[in-house]
Amino acid sequence: MALKIVKGSIDRMFDKNLQDLVRGIRNHKDDEAKYISQCIDEIKQELKQDNIAVKANAVIKLAYLQMVGYDISWAAFNIIEVMSSSKFTFKRIGYLAASQCFYEGTDVIMLTTNQIRKDLNSPNQYDTGVALTGLSCFVTPDLARDLANDIMTLMSHTKPYIRKKAVLIMYKVFLKYPESLRPAFPRLKEKLEDPDSGVQSAAVNVICELARRNPKNYLSLAPLFFKLMTSSTNNWVLIKIIKLFGALTPLEPRLGKKLIEPLTNLIHSTSAMSLLYECVNTVIAVLISLSSGMPNHSASIQLCVQKLRILIEDSDQNLKYLGLLAMSKILKTHPKSVQSHKDLILQCLDDKDESIRLRALDLLYGMVSKKNLMEIVKKLMIHVDKAEGTTYRDELLTKIIDICSQSNYQYITNFEWYISILVELTRLEGTRHGHLIAAQMLDVAIRVKAIRAFAVSQMAMLLDNAHLLAGNMQRNGICEVLYAAAWICGEFSEHLQEPNQTLEAMLKSKVTTLPGHIQAVYVQNAAKLYASILQQHEQAGDKKAAEEITQILIDKLPQFVQNADLEVQERASCILQLIKYIHKLQAKDIPVAEEVMALFTGELNPVAPKAQKKVPLPDGLDLDAWINDAPSESSSDDENTKKTIFHEEEQRNIRHRQPEMDEDELARRREVRKQEQANNPFYIKSSPSPQKNYQDASGVEHIPVVQIDLTVPLRVPGMPLSDQYLKLEEERRQQQRQDREKKKKKQKRDKKGKRRHDSLHTESDEDIAPVHQVDIITEEMPENALPSDDDDDKDPNDPYKALDIDLDKPLTDNEKLPVRMHRVSEKKSPEIEAAPGEEKSKKSSKKAKKEKKDKEKRKSKEKVGKKHRKSYENPENEFAAPEEMIAPTLTGEAENEKPTEGSDLDFWLSNAPVPSKSQTESLKNEEASVVEEISETKEEEEAKSSKHKKKKHKKEKSKEEKKSQKKKRHSADKAPESVQNGNIDDELLPPMSSYSLLAENSFVKMMYDIQGNLQDGSQVVVSVIFENQSSGYLKSMDFNVLDSLNTKLIRPEGSSKHDGISVPFQLPPDISNEARFVFTVESIVMPQKLKGTLTFIIKTEDGSSHEKLDFKLHFTCTSYMITTPCYSDAFSKLLESGELKISSIKVDRISISFQLLLAKICFHHHFSVVERINSCASMYSRSIQGHHMCLLVKMGDNSISVDGKCSDSTLLGNLLDELKQTLTESC
Repeated sequence: MALKIVKGSIDRMFDKNLQDLVRGIRNHKDDEAKYISQCIDEIKQELKQDNIAVKANAVIKLAYLQMVGYDISWAAFNIIEVMSSSKFTFKRIGYLAASQCFYEGTDVIMLTTNQIRKDLNSPNQYDTGVALTGLSCFVTPDLARDLANDIMTLMSHTKPYIRKKAVLIMYKVFLKYPESLRPAFPRLKEKLEDPDSGVQSAAVNVICELARRNPKNYLSLAPLFFKLMTSSTNNWVLIKIIKLFGALTPLEPRLGKKLIEPLTNLIHSTSAMSLLYECVNTVIAVLISLSSGMPNHSASIQLCVQKLRILIEDSDQNLKYLGLLAMSKILKTHPKSVQSHKDLILQCLDDKDESIRLRALDLLYGMVSKKNLMEIVKKLMIHVDKAEGTTYRDELLTKIIDICSQSNYQYITNFEWYISILVELTRLEGTRHGHLIAAQMLDVAIRVKAIRAFAVSQMAMLLDNAHLLAGNMQRNGICEVLYAAAWICGEFSEHLQEPNQTLEAMLKSKVTTLPGHIQAVYVQNAAKLYASILQQHEQAGDKKAAEEITQILIDKLPQFVQNADLEVQERASCILQLIKYIHKLQAKDIPVAEEVMALFTGELNPVAPKAQKKVPLPDGLDLDAWINDAPSESSSDDENTKKTIFHEEEQRNIRHRQPEMDEDELARRREVRKQEQANNPFYIKSSPSPQKNYQDASGVEHIPVVQIDLTVPLRVPGMPLSDQYLKLEEERRQQQRQDREKKKKKQKRDKKGKRRHDSLHTESDEDIAPVHQVDIITEEMPENALPSDDDDDKDPNDPYKALDIDLDKPLTDNEKLPVRMHRVSEKKSPEIEAAPGEEKSKKSSKKAKKEKKDKEKRKSKEKVGKKHRKSYENPENEFAAPEEMIAPTLTGEAENEKPTEGSDLDFWLSNAPVPSKSQTESLKNEEASVVEEISETKEEEEAKSSKHKKKKHKKEKSKEEKKSQKKKRHSADKAPESVQNGNIDDELLPPMSSYSLLAENSFVKMMYDIQGNLQDGSQVVVSVIFENQSSGYLKSMDFNVLDSLNTKLIRPEGSSKHDGISVPFQLPPDISNEARFVFTVESIVMPQKLKGTLTFIIKTEDGSSHEKLDFKLHFTCTSYMITTPCYSDAFSKLLESGELKISSIKVDRISISFQLLLAKICFHHHFSVVERINSCASMYSRSIQGHHMCLLVKMGDNSISVDGKCSDSTLLGNLLDELKQTLTESC
């Protein structure tokens, strides 16, 4: 045996390891495939050996070759052998190779089930971890079904390392085995409150990914996620949660009202741009869901827009792109808020990044209105002239047309201006969108009857100058415009001023150089125009002129008959024969104009885009059935051969001609290809000067090179410029404003009461009347059209479709996985009572276990109570906690309550919910447990009496408490006994505002609020609401504060300490807006006041005047506090630390309820309730610099006593003084 081991070790000395393999591949670059083939043969020999170390070495080399691109699926069984090794280093190699090459179709993957289960249950956490990691890469439906229970068990592992991996892999298990979602979800939900932040983050990720596709199933988790959002400091967790809330808000609009405040606080306080972007996105979703449900949402929208403006102005291109993207979402619901930043969006059109420019173009599409359409298009036209590269220029052209044509030309007030814009766009060379301009010309001329005369005159001008547009057809697609010009002039020929000139232009010899489809339209519409001219001459009695125009067509049409395009040939031949026949009739003095006009009578209307799809299918018609007998395969082959006979002959001729090409032909083709490459801007040239090769080519040396000034735009003579229409439109609108003002003055004389209201009127889109009333023709639809043709585009194989499961319903027997859970025995206790004797014995054993657990829980709670008593019974001061202190419950939902998740959500979202039966039962159970704990703590303090007396007293007390609870529940005006951590939603509270009056005069009113920044302990944000109380405009507002040694206003770079900060908006009459100013603070233990001045200009009808308003900005100690939730365990440890200073206050003659009093403390002084029983509550808050503030609020007979502890005695004293002032004012 020893010799065998030694021999194996000697053999391994000559084996190639991974480094040797990589080194050998690099040294054999010429014959790499041959070398790798040899290595694979060696690996196959190594895999046949019994030594597991040799096999592991072979597998790691195979894993590398798989990364290079070689298939190693043939070694799947050997990989499983290495996975089963007891040595961790080998096991890790096996799982690595398996994760790379195993997939659902691997034959031997079923053999891994027991091995993976063994590793999952291994006492070594690293074996378990590598098994979980590998399984996540190749989990199949069978593996997910068989191993789901084991993975669920690992979610409660003692090691956070394993819990985190188990939580994450459950997402893959859910996708492959959706039936495991409902049984595993309660345990996954518990992980949201795991003490380890990594596990908690993993649970948030899994639930957010599940909820991303099916958000309605996770609506009941909103309270729990709200608690995480307000307490977590992990930005990535916050981003996930905020994204989830963005998906939940449309399903539950009430949720938006709770989210607005914390999201706004995050927007103010966070410095992480990614978190800021997600907060803005969710605020937008919230405001969309609230719509009219929240009247004062303009401040939130303005805040979002201001923050997005900061992103757009940032030098980072990624932030700028995200800012534009989020701005487009706001644009859909609040276009006026975005339109005020039109200049910033237009600046983005000059950005060097094309993606930024394109995103800005998308924003402009939604920003247009009747007032600014002409201005925006004018600036876009300037960018068209300056644009570099045909791609961006084509995109600009497309956006100009899309902006103008949206909603059936809703924003166009002057169609003559639009026609002139389209004509100006025909000056672009090299564009691929000539057909788009042509389509718009046709659409406007057909839909808008009043514009046809002007459109025909412009199109006739284009036809007269067609040689300018058709100069270089190979690289210029703008000649497509002539298609529309010819059609419009022919269809609406009655509007032509000089029809003879237009007809001659359509029959010029240069027209034959145009593409075939354009020539065909020329020929057809030349016949229409001829019919109109012929009718005019016959009505005038001018036979000679009629014969002359007929002769012109007879002379010009033969050039089209000889055209290579079949369509042009056919049309020209038919029309030529018709004209010759007309000529014969004219020789006999027979009038023919009416008969010729009859060929083109009737008006062509546009057809709806989906008209063909909406045609109903006649009864008995099967479109898939063969009309004749189905052809055989041989006949179909013959038919295909006949159909493609010309194509095949052409291909054969090309193949036969290829070998016959001589050197001259090859050289000529080579030069042609070089020219195309030189003229192609997207071709990467090898030479720095590709034009040199073009000029040196044979046959072109004698051609003189003429420098063309491309800065001068191509002008078509006689064409109107769009700028003149812009000036005319401005003059017209000014005249309309003057007319409206005259009417208003007349109305003011009769109705003086409406004077203020009329002064606030601003011009809206409805006030702008079009130049002429246009009759927009709608699209035609077929008879009996179907109502809709919406198709379901959902993927039937979508794995998330199977995860659309209602998670709030209780589990049925067939859904439960065979996992030992203690909750099962508790749920089924009513059923077990009626079971036979065997089940009774099980019940008794389970009851014994349950009682044992209850005793353990009581002991732990008694310890917590003792900690409270020790901390409060400090001999230095009488800061004594009440006997009723207990462990806290969860915010917004009961921790262990299973039934009616929806009713819990309603309770959390509403101010005065109506509890359901299941809720009242759960409340009874909670209250009973609370009362038991209260009695235990009381008896421990008082007596040290016998256990029997204590139990008796406990039972009596619990009965009395239950009765009192029932009475209180029936009364609407009394508060419930217990409140949950951080929540005071038991009774309907009056509205409260955190804003205080800063200063006020007849022009402006200023309200302010100060909020701390937990991430930066040296800064506070002062939010000031400016309200215009005058009838004029407030502009040029400048906010300045006199700095102190402790507190200073953060000013822009380059400003001195005496300079103010300009307010970034103007205020119309009776309008308010909010601005935020950041101050740096060194010490927060003392309140202080800063003097300041607001200077502004008030602009009225009489003129403008400079005004100022002095104020005092009061920084209270409360403004430095931040609402922070706290668990009772942490609260008791904090009180026990001995580092906190103590102080107390007492306020007499209190007339408000204890519930309202706590709400005022929480709202105005930024505290959160840790625990509350009856008329006693413990509260916690934290300063921006980390000072802990603990309060015990006790209500007696018409009095309130507040005991406080803080790490700084000065801060505590000042805060208690402010608290006393609030309580006194509340009385």
